Amino acid sequence: MPKYQLTYKPYGERAILIEWPSIISEAILYDILAFKKAILKDKQEEGVELNSAYRSLIVIFKDTSIDFKKQIHYFKNIYTSLKKEHRQHYKLWKIPVCYHPDFGIDLECLSQEKKISIESIIEAHTKGLYTVYFIGFLPGFLYLGGLDELLWIPRKGTPRLTIEKGSVGIGGNQTGIYPKESPGGWNIIGNAPIDFFNIQNDIPCFASPGDKIQCIPISKKEHQDVKILVEAGVYQIESEVIHD
Repeated sequence: MPKYQLTYKPYGERAILIEWPSIISEAILYDILAFKKAILKDKQEEGVELNSAYRSLIVIFKDTSIDFKKQIHYFKNIYTSLKKEHRQHYKLWKIPVCYHPDFGIDLECLSQEKKISIESIIEAHTKGLYTVYFIGFLPGFLYLGGLDELLWIPRKGTPRLTIEKGSVGIGGNQTGIYPKESPGGWNIIGNAPIDFFNIQNDIPCFASPGDKIQCIPISKKEHQDVKILVEAGVYQIESEVIHD
């Protein structure tokens, strides 16, 4: 299975940073996740924490007295011994999104900039099947790949001080959803009235790297209905397991 030339280096006093080539791809993502799984299985008793991104994996040790040379050699052996693993299934999460102009405050500007209709923007955005690469920036903020090139647009030169919770945005070649109110410079095209992070849940963020996201268009009335169910704690996000 190993097919990439990786780099390993100390990262602070108790961590090792492992990096893949500077490419964003699902092949690299699944390679990272397979390596992560192998390390966790092998290091279970030692209590390590692992965090992945587009093209990197950081291993954080509880112990501060680390022999970096020995550990790097150890990780290289694990990676070399990885067996070919086919991605057989993933979780598909269907996220309700309202693209009404009250929520999609940048739809008109995006339409003018790209010289396409608002309807075409919505159609292009909802037909995408987005891959969750990692979770960060804010708790529950999903970094998604797979945005149609038709919708690629730079982030705003001057970020807004406040972006509403659930806002669906586009920044560069990415799309994402703000899990809470925060500043932000992405172009806002809609709103998802659900919780992407809830500390009260056993698993605060429902999605995991490698999962897929599909945006399902809903009306403003449906948006309000879903919001009421979410606030009552009874809304269930529609999902299914997809087998390749």
